[in-house]
Amino acid sequence: METATQSATSTSPTVNTFQLVFHIDAFLLALAGVFAVFALPRAVARFSRAAEWRHGHILRAIPLKRQARKPPMRSVQSPPSGPSAADNLTSDESHTFHSEAHLIRHPAAKEEGWSLPPHVCAWSSRVPTFANILRYRLDVSFSLGQGLVLVIYSAALVYAGFLKSNPFADPLRTGFVAISQIPIVYLLATKNNILGIFLGLGYEKLNYIHRFAGTLLVIASNVHSLGYIYEWTIDLTFSKNIRMPTHIWAFVALVTVDLIYLFSIPFFRRRAYNLFYFSHVVLFILFLPAVHAHVPSVWPYVIAAAGIIGLDYLIRFMKTRVFNARIRPIPDLMLTRIEIPQLNAGWRAGQHVRLRVLSSAMGWIGWAESHPFTIATAAKTPEGMVLLCKKTGRWTSRLYDMATVAGYESDEGAYGRTVQVMIEGPYGGPGHCVFASYSAAIFIVGGSGISFALSAVQDILQRDSEGASRVKIIEVIWSVRDSACLTPLVPQLAALIQQSIYAPLKISVHYTRASDNPPGKDFLPPGLTLTAGRPKIAKVLDAVMSRAVSYGSNVKSSMAITGVVVGVCGPTGLGDDVAQVISQVDARRRWAVGGIEMHEE
Repeated sequence: METATQSATSTSPTVNTFQLVFHIDAFLLALAGVFAVFALPRAVARFSRAAEWRHGHILRAIPLKRQARKPPMRSVQSPPSGPSAADNLTSDESHTFHSEAHLIRHPAAKEEGWSLPPHVCAWSSRVPTFANILRYRLDVSFSLGQGLVLVIYSAALVYAGFLKSNPFADPLRTGFVAISQIPIVYLLATKNNILGIFLGLGYEKLNYIHRFAGTLLVIASNVHSLGYIYEWTIDLTFSKNIRMPTHIWAFVALVTVDLIYLFSIPFFRRRAYNLFYFSHVVLFILFLPAVHAHVPSVWPYVIAAAGIIGLDYLIRFMKTRVFNARIRPIPDLMLTRIEIPQLNAGWRAGQHVRLRVLSSAMGWIGWAESHPFTIATAAKTPEGMVLLCKKTGRWTSRLYDMATVAGYESDEGAYGRTVQVMIEGPYGGPGHCVFASYSAAIFIVGGSGISFALSAVQDILQRDSEGASRVKIIEVIWSVRDSACLTPLVPQLAALIQQSIYAPLKISVHYTRASDNPPGKDFLPPGLTLTAGRPKIAKVLDAVMSRAVSYGSNVKSSMAITGVVVGVCGPTGLGDDVAQVISQVDARRRWAVGGIEMHEE
């Protein structure tokens, strides 16, 4: 590639390449702006409440207000007929530090009145037929709507590359197309994604575009380089050109971008994540100065990318906290429970944090690894932040072993171990979707996805106790392999059911692996069921819609119907199954209930 001035005239006498790629970027930005405009009504509705400005951005510790003790009151749920096994479990067996009774309030005790969150239907509820088409799955966790986004993006770059030009005969054009996409690739790689903020989406929801944009950048870069290598070879000037400093830097940039792509393939991401991550960081930093040294005139693109990544790291530093945490193993679930009671505010239900465990027991570089975990508690509770870390890989196995080995030997016999952790976040979450603004909420989770359901349900019940929830019915479906997985969480689930004063909560646990000694169901409290086999999601959704339309107690009986939200978190494919069930709901029933919206965590 030569200079920008040459690029503007060498490609075609009627096409200015520099302006062309600039206009393509402007078009892509305008297209993103259209999506942001569609998301604006829900954003305005969400942030119309002052409390929403304080949640979901920065983690913090705040003093909690102690509520006056209330006399025992009868819940909406029917009281158990006799003592249950959950009542006989100790605090260590229940894996909770604090009682959940601080949320329980009687309808007659409410004095401040109701302050309901505003509700704005998503476009998927306004045009359900079109939404069902876009939600159609082309592959596992990949929808038709996502495919159309990538097709439009590809078409824009193909247009820029082929307009009055042949990329194989004129490699200069593809070089500028590649450079024009650098800021976009860097933007979509950031955790604090500016585009995601306007769209109400977490960085993980836009990562598929980042991977695709990066692939196109690599293709364009290689076509550009091979085109010049071919020209130099034909003209017998390869040896002369390859010694030029600007061309040496060109090959440095090419090697870095190709290595980034190589270490990004699924094999390295799954088998050697540290190599994937650190190669990304180091090569991303090296790539920008190499591009600038190759073509100094493209400095606006280099500065934009550097500014984006620099701002992201600054915000990540501001969102990082270091605390002492308590880790304890839960053998039945094969996971580690991490409790940070000092950290009790700043996140929304459904968000996740990135965790580092600052201990040499995690290995030579394990202490530097950062892993995402969904927060399992709502904000502003005495137990603070709780994370449930499933034992799946090398890092989580070391964490589980470290918690198990501690046993009862530390901290004066307390079970578990205290370690120092670095928490970064919060990230992700439901975006502009407010669970408490719907008439009914269903949470369908699998395995460790129960973390998402626990925090979401606790948040709704907390808002309910403050008179800030429209939810009439809450349903949780939890699929696990072994029925023994339920035992450690029975006390916590029972406490949540006991708290469901205004909105009755039903929790259905389904196990798929046969057991020689299936647990008895007598110890389960009313509202909590254990069933063998896979859940019948369509049947549950149908029942919840019927109850949402007809059910309502006290002040909620006069509330308008604002739809059903379905939250999903679990193994790959669970979201696909739920999306298919939602698409099959009769249109008249959908309109009667106010629409059905799906959030996949």
